[in-house]
Amino acid sequence: MNIAPMLLLCFAAMPLWAQTKAPAKAPPKSGQCTACHNADGQSTIPANPILRCQHEAYLVSALNAYRNGSRKYPVMNSIANSLQPKDIKALAAWYANQPGCRK
Repeated sequence: MNIAPMLLLCFAAMPLWAQTKAPAKAPPKSGQCTACHNADGQSTIPANPILRCQHEAYLVSALNAYRNGSRKYPVMNSIANSLQPKDIKALAAWYANQPGCRK
């Protein structure tokens, strides 16, 4: 039996289950998030959503919605308006890939 095709399939599928590491340092704009969501995104305030381990695409989408006004919450609209697209991507990657997150 030739196992080469199976190995190729396994290696090709690896990115589907491989865990991405969080960046070594929090993004510069993460300080705005910390007061309500904590440094790692694991909010302890029941009214504030937990950002830690959310899907990166969801976090990007939510921040963009706050930024363009299609999602309304005055505090978040103000914060999101201060972010550039690169900041949004960096924050989403940071919170989505905290240690212990499973994808």
